[in-house]
Parts: sequence; C-alpha cells; structure tokens
Amino acid sequence: MYHTWMRYFTPSPVHHRLGLVCLGVGLQHGTLPAVGPRTLDHHVALVVSAGSGWFATPDGRRAPVTAPALIWLVPGVPHHYGADPETGWDECFVDFTGPATTTYTELGYIEPDRPVVALADPAAARAVVGRVARAARRGNPLLEVETGAAVHELLVALRRARADLAPDGDPVLQALARDAFQPLSVAEHAARHGMTPAELRTAVRRGAGCSPKDYLLGIRLGRAKELLAATELPVAAVARRVGYDDPAYFSRLFTRRVGTAPVRFRAQQGRTVPGGWSQQIPDPDDPPILTSGGPGGAT
Repeated sequence: MYHTWMRYFTPSPVHHRLGLVCLGVGLQHGTLPAVGPRTLDHHVALVVSAGSGWFATPDGRRAPVTAPALIWLVPGVPHHYGADPETGWDECFVDFTGPATTTYTELGYIEPDRPVVALADPAAARAVVGRVARAARRGNPLLEVETGAAVHELLVALRRARADLAPDGDPVLQALARDAFQPLSVAEHAARHGMTPAELRTAVRRGAGCSPKDYLLGIRLGRAKELLAATELPVAAVARRVGYDDPAYFSRLFTRRVGTAPVRFRAQQGRTVPGGWSQQIPDPDDPPILTSGGPGGAT
C-alpha cells in the first residue's frame, strides 16, 4: 500500500533563461514500487526522510539507502532504485533542469559521482519541497518563477543538510574565515591546520566549492567593499585591513575581480551622511536592528 501525489510543469524557453526551472514535484510514502531501470534527460533530487531501500549503480550493484538520505538522479545516467518492500519509505522529489545545473555541479552542490548522500536533517529540504507543492496549485500565475526560485533554495538546503558537513560549515572553513585578513599564504594557512596545501585544497573544495585562494579572496574583497562604502579610510588603509600590505597590488586585484577600481566603487556606493561619518567600523556579523521610532522614523 502506498500513497502518491505529483505535479509536472512545462516552463517556457524564457523561464529556462532564469538558470533553473522546476519540471515537477512529488510526495510519496509507503511500499512504493521500484523505479527503473530508466534514464532521464534532467535532474531529480529525491529526499528519503523515513524508511529504507536500495539504489542500483549502472554496473548493477545495489547500495543500501537508509533515511535520511538524498538520491541524485542525473541526465543520461541509468538508475534503478526502490523502497524496502516490507517497510517502504517516505520520499519527496523535485525534477529540474537549466544551465545553472552545470555551475551547481562544479561547486559541489550536485554530485553526479555520489548518487546516494547521507543527510543529517532533511527538514529544511522538505520544507522547500512543500513550498514547491503549494506553488503548484493550478492557475498560479507565478508558478514557473516561484518554483524555479525554490529549486535554487532546495540545492542550498540539501548542501547544508549533508551529514558529512557541520551545520555551520567545515571547521576548516570557519578557521580560514577567521584568519582571512591575515597576510598568510595558502601554504601557511595549511600549516596552521596541520595539513598539506593539497589537503587544504581538497577540504575547501569539498566545503565551499572553490579553491582556498578564491575562498579567502571572496571574504577579503567583501570586507573591503564594506570598508570602502561605510568609512572614509584611505584605500591603502583598507588594503591593510583586509590583509594586503601593497595597496597597488590590492587595487589591481580589486579592479580585476570587481570590475571597477576601489575609488570608483566608493564613489558609486557613497552616501551623504548628515552629521558626518561614524568613526565606528560596522561589524558585518552583527548588523544593527532597525526598530520603529517616533517622529524621526526608524532608529
């Protein structure tokens, strides 16, 4: 005995240009019949939140699936899977496609080489699928855009739910973020963690989907933008604050990556502040809370 509900959609070509589109959504539980062998032309993220079953690799070997788990079905790769015929399982799935799948795969959010992924907690992913299901009501004029946006959110939720990652990210990434503004090389960062540069690259690639250099650069330039936009510090001082002793090198790096020079960025972001600039540099991890004020407005 099993229960199933599903809807399928056909987004237009213009919706595909959003990067991701949702092709279908389903909620099922019970002793579901096996699926396949079959091959699809799109991606499916299938979340098993209760129960167990199996997944057959293309060479015919069966791997156990124990909830909570994620099953990746990717285009052009044969698959075959099923719930335990005695206990069944509880699943939800989203079918999707679009050019952004290539980038999400490169970043490690979609893992074609690891079709079965253990999850720590599927609640957030199931909540996103629930929103897709609610958006799937007939006659919803925002259907394609709303469900497409939810696919992006689902990929993030699944990435965060992976059992091999801590909820707040890999401890190595946390340490790198903490030390990002120190003038250290990648090799020096690796040595701090008792790792070789190759081991650090593997850890950062697994956790952040990029190289250590790009991970650190993103943090540094993000902070540099904040300092340029919210303070009157000279560019050389901003460079030192984010770990660059050579302001000329910092300016070249900023211009190449951001697309505009630091001085130009400041001019674009600048605000006329009544009473002058605050001397307190804002902490991006502790944003101010806007509350309802009196006649003067928010405080």
